[in-house]
Amino acid sequence: MKSTVARRIAALADAALRWRDADFPPRVRTTRAICDRTGYTEPVVDFALDALFGEIDETALRATIVSELGSLDALDGFVERPGRPSVFFRALARTTIVSSDTTIGVAIPALAFAICAGCDVVVKDRDDRLVAAFVASVVEELPELADRIRTRVWDGGSDEAAGGAHIADADVVIAYGANAALAAIRSQVRADARFVGYGHRTSVGYVARETLASAIATRDAAHGLARDALLYDGDGCLSLHAVFVETNGALSARDFARHLGDACETTALEFPAAFTERDRAVVAYERAARFREAQGLGAVFAGVASPHLLVLDPPITDVPPLLRRTVAVYGVAGPAEATAFLHAHRVPLEGVALDAHSRDDVVAFARECGAARIAAFGTLQRPPLGGDHGGHPRMLPFVRSVYRG
Repeated sequence: MKSTVARRIAALADAALRWRDADFPPRVRTTRAICDRTGYTEPVVDFALDALFGEIDETALRATIVSELGSLDALDGFVERPGRPSVFFRALARTTIVSSDTTIGVAIPALAFAICAGCDVVVKDRDDRLVAAFVASVVEELPELADRIRTRVWDGGSDEAAGGAHIADADVVIAYGANAALAAIRSQVRADARFVGYGHRTSVGYVARETLASAIATRDAAHGLARDALLYDGDGCLSLHAVFVETNGALSARDFARHLGDACETTALEFPAAFTERDRAVVAYERAARFREAQGLGAVFAGVASPHLLVLDPPITDVPPLLRRTVAVYGVAGPAEATAFLHAHRVPLEGVALDAHSRDDVVAFARECGAARIAAFGTLQRPPLGGDHGGHPRMLPFVRSVYRG
């Protein structure tokens, strides 16, 4: 007979498997609602749902829990630990998860681990009701969870007061959003409760000279980085907004920027933008870049089939442009120069995209620049379920250890 946590894992995995089918009726209905809410095109939403539910399976759930707790059995009773007292992990009774308004389904991985822990969960859903639709599928797989999971939509007025009550009553609050929103949420959390906030961050790429020595590697890097940059129109912490290109390779930074621009044109056909006209801030950024280009400083590569924008060598005194479908390309002598730039501007990083066979000093740069994740070109937007998103563990926030000894 399966343990309680094993049954929960199986229910989550079976529900996610149904959601991987693009013709699954709840997914079809929710896809339309997500498109309406976010403005993202259907290919982008399909990619997001495939990536989200493709990661939720029994192997990933089990491996993550065992890695963090030592054993699935530790959720059901005391287990022995070598050199330490035996331990039992007790679920924190009440959990509240607050979704962000951009990243599709961002609350669902956290919800999955809260369910595995045995928490009672309230999730702030969005108008597309993605979380509610997935929860309905999970409850169909394991009806005993029906009274353990609630989804709510609150925004302003009495709804906001109700949301505040869910936050104030929680033993653990997981929240996603802008730093100001997180500060407001944190102020409502009880002093003895846990709070894990995921604020706005960004991601960058690094192209080493070894990549530029191969035409195939250069092409693959450009297409991978284009996908990392254009998916979700540059929204979200895993969207790429800056690329560092080593200047002592077979290609110049300008040449690579041109390759990247071509790759963006191709990628834009697969994942069209949700908008046709650039924001005012992007227009102003392009205007300043073209003025510098006319003076022989840097270059501008603007999209033809898509409203994306690449700017080569913008002033290093300026922070990277955190704008929609906009990427700054910086020529650098080596990793130390990229590190100095990121530290000088205190850029809050989530991910760094690299060639999978990067040199040790390039990997060291990615490890030391403050990012939570290192990924191969083109994979930033497909984070693994077992990854420590934002540098936080997945399962531990929802449990408290009880040791015997």
